[in-house]
Amino acid sequence: MQKSVRYNEGHALYLSVVARKEGTRRGHLSKKTAENGRWSEKYFALHQNVLFYFDSDQSARPAGIYLLEGCACERVPSPKASGAAKEPPDKQHYFLISFGHEGQKPLELRTEEDSNCDEWVEAIQQASYSDLIIEREVLMQKYLHLLQIMETEKVAANQLRTQLEDQDTEIERLKAEIVALNKSKEKMLPYQSNQEEEDPDIKKIKMVQSFMRGWLCRRKWKIIVQDYICSPHAESMRKRNQIVFNMVEAESEYVLQLSILVNCFLRPLRMAASSKKPPISHDDVSSIFLNSETIMFLHEIFHQGLKARIANWPTLVLADLFDILLPMLNIYQEFVRNHQYSLQVLANCKQNRDFDKLLKQYESNAACEGRMLETFLTYPMFQIPRYIITLHELLAHTPHEHVERKSLEFAKSKLEELSKMMHDEVSDTENIRKNLAIERMIVEGCDILLDTSQTFVRQGSLIQLPSVEKGKSKVRLGSLSLRKEGERQCFLFTKHFLICTRTSGGKLHLLKVRGTLSLIECTLIEELDTTDEDYNSAGQGFNHLEFKIVVEPADGPSFSVVLLAPSRQEKAAWTSDISQCIDNIRCNGLMTSVYEENSKVSVPHMIKSDVRLHKDDVDICFSKTLNSCKVPQIRYASVERLLERLTDLRFLSIDFLNTFLHTYRIFTTATVVMDKLADIYKKPFTSIPVRSLELFFATNQGPWSGEPLNNKSPRLARKFSSPPPLSIPSRTSSPVHSRKLSLSSPVSNKSGVLDLSANSSNVQPTSCPNVYSIGFTGPDKAYDKEFLIRRAATNRVLNVLRHWISKHSQDFEMNGELKTCVITLLEEVLRDPDLLSQERKATANILSALSQDDPEDSQLKIEDILQMAECPKTECFESLSAMELAEQITLLDHIVFRSIPYEEFLGQGWMKIDKNERTPYIMRTSQHFNDMSNLVASQIMTHTDVGSRASSIEKWLAVADICRCLNNYNGVLEITSALNRSAIYRLKKTWAKVCKQTKALMDRLQKIVSSEGRFKNLRETLKNCNPPSVPYLGMYLTDLAFIEEGTPNFTEEGLVNFSKMRMISHIIREIRQFQQTPYRIDHHPKVTQYLLDKTFVMDEDTLYELSLKIEPRLPT
Repeated sequence: MQKSVRYNEGHALYLSVVARKEGTRRGHLSKKTAENGRWSEKYFALHQNVLFYFDSDQSARPAGIYLLEGCACERVPSPKASGAAKEPPDKQHYFLISFGHEGQKPLELRTEEDSNCDEWVEAIQQASYSDLIIEREVLMQKYLHLLQIMETEKVAANQLRTQLEDQDTEIERLKAEIVALNKSKEKMLPYQSNQEEEDPDIKKIKMVQSFMRGWLCRRKWKIIVQDYICSPHAESMRKRNQIVFNMVEAESEYVLQLSILVNCFLRPLRMAASSKKPPISHDDVSSIFLNSETIMFLHEIFHQGLKARIANWPTLVLADLFDILLPMLNIYQEFVRNHQYSLQVLANCKQNRDFDKLLKQYESNAACEGRMLETFLTYPMFQIPRYIITLHELLAHTPHEHVERKSLEFAKSKLEELSKMMHDEVSDTENIRKNLAIERMIVEGCDILLDTSQTFVRQGSLIQLPSVEKGKSKVRLGSLSLRKEGERQCFLFTKHFLICTRTSGGKLHLLKVRGTLSLIECTLIEELDTTDEDYNSAGQGFNHLEFKIVVEPADGPSFSVVLLAPSRQEKAAWTSDISQCIDNIRCNGLMTSVYEENSKVSVPHMIKSDVRLHKDDVDICFSKTLNSCKVPQIRYASVERLLERLTDLRFLSIDFLNTFLHTYRIFTTATVVMDKLADIYKKPFTSIPVRSLELFFATNQGPWSGEPLNNKSPRLARKFSSPPPLSIPSRTSSPVHSRKLSLSSPVSNKSGVLDLSANSSNVQPTSCPNVYSIGFTGPDKAYDKEFLIRRAATNRVLNVLRHWISKHSQDFEMNGELKTCVITLLEEVLRDPDLLSQERKATANILSALSQDDPEDSQLKIEDILQMAECPKTECFESLSAMELAEQITLLDHIVFRSIPYEEFLGQGWMKIDKNERTPYIMRTSQHFNDMSNLVASQIMTHTDVGSRASSIEKWLAVADICRCLNNYNGVLEITSALNRSAIYRLKKTWAKVCKQTKALMDRLQKIVSSEGRFKNLRETLKNCNPPSVPYLGMYLTDLAFIEEGTPNFTEEGLVNFSKMRMISHIIREIRQFQQTPYRIDHHPKVTQYLLDKTFVMDEDTLYELSLKIEPRLPT
């Protein structure tokens, strides 16, 4: 028989009484019996970790006791209903107490209220003595820790007390010494007084000597101080301190701007996004503001550090602050990379009226000072360049032996590296966004533009001429509406050429048939022969403005596309870019990538193996971004390395060539470039880089050395771009005069030799062995090598010259010496007896283009405009329609705009003292803008009655709206700026007569040309419009000024900052794109004479005086 467990029952009864009175939880619960599983209601009381239950709340003795130490309590679902249940299960709430070992059955309880059930479960879960033990141990540890602190403080107090006592003793000793010294001094005074009384002359002499010594000492120190104040070192230190003070002020202003951005815009918009009817989503808020809050926290810390350094003036140590700041500035990469996208998201969100209203409410905050959200989002874009400029100025006034010199130089180099990396990422991102913008413009979409390696080159309007099909009669152009049916919007990329049609609504549609041309399958024919069917099909009289693209797809029949350019200059630009893209694809050995499904570009082995093309050296530095040839872009380089890249026979990136020809004046001269090209032609073996020659004579011939080529390969069966496909004849032909070579032939990735055709009359390639054994034996091999190199060098020189003359003809028009030098070189090329026929034809075409006059010379020029200004007007404003005025304003603005030579955009000449001599055309454009604005304001103010002035305002706004439709945004700004002048803007009575629709139109026009966010709206509008167009020149001049001031032209090592050249070239190319596309507007001399008439134009002061006479100021 098992013995029962004894326990102190009396104390248990006492605890049960305490539990009934002061227990943590008390109440009735239903308990399930273990014998029959029935539920019986009991009165339960919980005290600490002991649970008592009674038969009723009046029972004196407990019916049972449960020890809860180590138990677990949780709610359980209701059991399935049975017939004997008194209440439905949905009114009962169950919980279970399990004791954690097999010997004890769990205790099942239930209650009628859900909240009561939760409270019992929570109370039982907390009824644990072990938790109290743990808490007591934690408190004891804290107590012991405090005791240790107190003991330490007592020891420190005793030490301080001892030090104070020692100091008191030292003070007493010093006092005693002072008393002794005073006593000895008093004893000496009688003797001294006696001496003075006895020798008054000596006293005077001593006074004079003391005065002279003091005067000489003061004079000496004054000279020393004055010399230092006037010294360069002191001047440098004053400027250095001023730079530091300005940097602290600028940092304070920047932190204030960031705090306004976060506190007045970001955080309120986050709260608005969490409302019941959010005007904006959280994702859009994150896309707009990016990591601006993190940037604010970073600069608040940096600003506090700067203020702490200023407090220690004149000791200014800043290098350690930049050491802390530099590793964290990488957060700017995300902001800069997605800045353009954030502005686009903000513009899309503004289409929501609720959001736009809420945003205007935030912008009306006094802290914003009238600035828009776009302005605050733009501030972080300029912070890194601002740091670079500050450090550059700081280093200019920091001595070389200064303790911070090296640290500041390191910080500046790191910031410049970060700035270039951010620029490279922005350039790459901008290229992708440009492609996506064009893809969105096409209604059907275009999957090839989603390829990240696809780089945009140019766009414009061309006319597609009809082609003749076999068995049908010729179609004459006179029977077609050429401009309506044949006009195409064309886009050129590095690997594809797109042909689209534009509907009346402005949408683009890709041609269903032959709308996408793969350049790898194309052959460009710049001049059509008279025997060509496409030449005869569309008639004649095009002045050789047409060119032809022959396409030979691998999976279909060949076809041709004939396009007509609006001018000879446009044709030269299109053909030069198309041929350059085709040559880049083929000469780089990148053809296999066109057929890969993932479109990953594979760089040829001959380029990979040359470390000089992608690894930094003392005279060149590369960025991470790849150019159109898939070679890393140059960041810094010497002039010699840039010229070497220009003449490298393996590739010629079109973006490098454009950048070089746009900006070479900054770091070299045209004479140096021409001398280099002449050396390449005359002495190719000594002038061409050695690695470039390996293109033709690689040592690893691979399978070409013994096995014939596969004639069925689609890559080998294609024709090549200009120059046309050349071939090497049979062994019996002359090795010099009859051989022909395609310098645009594809290069196999498995071999370093060229793919040569077999016969000029047979366009299909034949099997070709190693280049060393093509029809030559013994000494002929060396001659063949020399022949190949000379032909490749000649082709490269002609390629560069064709691009230079066709796209940069102004260089030769303004530099007669350069033109003569080029003509001399081309004539020397023509006298070469070994020159191939295709090379001879290309040389003759270039020479002809350089020698002949431009047929566009007959068009209206800026000189004609100046002559018209001298003629009296014959028309009045009321007799001219808004359409006539808008068209002639657009024509004049475009003539003035296109007359600016691109070399005036270099060097910030428009901001110099001699700006009229350095940039006459830019200054003339600025003057024309002011003249047109003065004309609009003066014409309005000439009317004496309110109604006439209001009618003039409405008519001028109608003119501005038509200018907008004509893509003349310069004209829009001319008119809106005139209407915003104080002399006109203050005429409240006049504006009250203007209708609401006209005022709303003015608001829309002002929003387009607003300068907020660096002309954000105008830039977005120009991206989506097609030339012809007249942009606002001041926008581009601001960009160029920012680039010029933010980065130097040369590094400290004397290398050319080619990244800066690339940025400048990008802006110039955008300007020239708008310059080269003319308007098809007829000139009306009567209207232009009125617009250029200055007889009734008033200056600003006269306008304001007249405005005060018309509507005087109201008395205050």
